[in-house]
Amino acid sequence: MTRAIAPVLFLSAAMMVGLVGLQSSADENKATKPMDSVQRGEALEMLKETADTVRKQYYDATYHGVDFEASYRDAEQRIRQVATFSEAFGAIAAMLDSLNDSHTFFLPPPRPYIVEDGWEATFIGDNCFITAIKEGSDAAAKGLKPGDQILSVEGFRAKRESWWKLEYAFHSLAPRAGMKLSVVSLDGQPREVTVMSAVKNLPKTYDFTRGGDIWQVIRESENDQKRYQPRSVEQGDVMVWKLPAFRISDEEIDGVLHKASSHKALVIDLRDNGGGSEENLTRLLGGVMDHEVKVGDRVERKSSKPLLAKSRGGHAFSGKLVVLVNSRSASASELFARVVQLEKRGTVVGDRSAGAVMEARRYPLSLGANTKVFYGAEVTVADLKMTDGNSLEHHGVVPDELLLPTASDLAAGADPQLARALELTGVSIPSEKAGKLFPTVWR
Repeated sequence: MTRAIAPVLFLSAAMMVGLVGLQSSADENKATKPMDSVQRGEALEMLKETADTVRKQYYDATYHGVDFEASYRDAEQRIRQVATFSEAFGAIAAMLDSLNDSHTFFLPPPRPYIVEDGWEATFIGDNCFITAIKEGSDAAAKGLKPGDQILSVEGFRAKRESWWKLEYAFHSLAPRAGMKLSVVSLDGQPREVTVMSAVKNLPKTYDFTRGGDIWQVIRESENDQKRYQPRSVEQGDVMVWKLPAFRISDEEIDGVLHKASSHKALVIDLRDNGGGSEENLTRLLGGVMDHEVKVGDRVERKSSKPLLAKSRGGHAFSGKLVVLVNSRSASASELFARVVQLEKRGTVVGDRSAGAVMEARRYPLSLGANTKVFYGAEVTVADLKMTDGNSLEHHGVVPDELLLPTASDLAAGADPQLARALELTGVSIPSEKAGKLFPTVWR
């Protein structure tokens, strides 16, 4: 399983190329300098190799009705016309975007830096709000605050269904040193502000196609990997486990479940969890179920087979279970929450999840004989049909209790979702206190 952020709504190829055509001082390298004929040939080769990978590996040989060859020809024509490598990257990305698949992406060549915005935003329902501001950042200096609503970024309207594409374009395809935001503050005052970002140089050997997928690239542009380490707190005889990603060891999962066994209830916080490994998913499910469960059927290009989670039996956690999800809960985290619902094992609280649930593999590619240019593609190799016959792709998990924080909650640092989850286990704490249990971790 790999990470996706939100259900996909097509951005046109012209929009995708346009997104990466908006440059800034963070990107003063080969990617944004005018291409010569040799470099244009390299971009066309990258397009061809990326398309060939999809042709060979994509889980549906019919591309579920999409004319992929027409998308390829359109991308080829655009690359012959665009001025820079970044715009060529946008054309390749647009070709893959035509598949309307949350887990099929172009992985661009590495950049010698990452960009940290100093602000974070999340969709709550259908509106986008700033949720955290880094102290000392330009965002803080410009007066941005949690609870401010984002209307647009660089002139592109903030929509839940296409927000991930803005993140992908601005943080991976064409990172920039600043972005113009249109926001509405808590008092209802609209304003436009250009927020500059912190630029961190990377080793020249840093390779985005090895050791991390496209969503990791997006995450690392704002945060250090330490932010994605699990954390836990205890509230009386209730344990709360915040799991930011399904990328931990079996020993870590077993250790948490062993610790939870001495508590009457377990709250698993999967908000902002973009997914991760299938093995993590099935091990954690087996650790909270008293019987083997079927997650669903993996539908591949030539076959279909069940995905099962074997119970830990007497070692499985048997207490009350509550799961938290939000609009950035994707892939394996969505599957976990939905299985909990289908098996009637616990209660899911929060916002509708991302609806980005496919299984993908990363295919590293390279260009050049001596000086290698690394890039790649992440391609969906299987869909997953749940036991109710449905796929979560583009739909997400609707919580048993839909609970959306308000702008005032965000401004106050309150967390009514976690407070409600604890309330369901018999623990009553103010939402302001719940908001302090897991403070934002910045680099």
